[in-house]
Amino acid sequence: MDEIRTPAGEDAALEAAVLRQLLTLHPTQVTVEELLREVAAEPEDFSERDAVARAVRDLGAAGLAHHSGELVLASRAALRCHELLG
Repeated sequence: MDEIRTPAGEDAALEAAVLRQLLTLHPTQVTVEELLREVAAEPEDFSERDAVARAVRDLGAAGLAHHSGELVLASRAALRCHELLG
């Protein structure tokens, strides 16, 4: 039986995917559009675009990403955590 996901669980999984992508690409700054192409199955789908935008916003609110204009990058805190857990 497939695991049933809640909306909160789906959001958390997408945040993790976005953060992994930011950490992988560091020190390169990427645009939200580039993130969409990397993590979304259907980048033109409104719900997926909205979900990625929410993930970027929530990662920023948690101090794990910086978002300035269209550019997004992993924060120093995210990079340090990745080093420690890596």
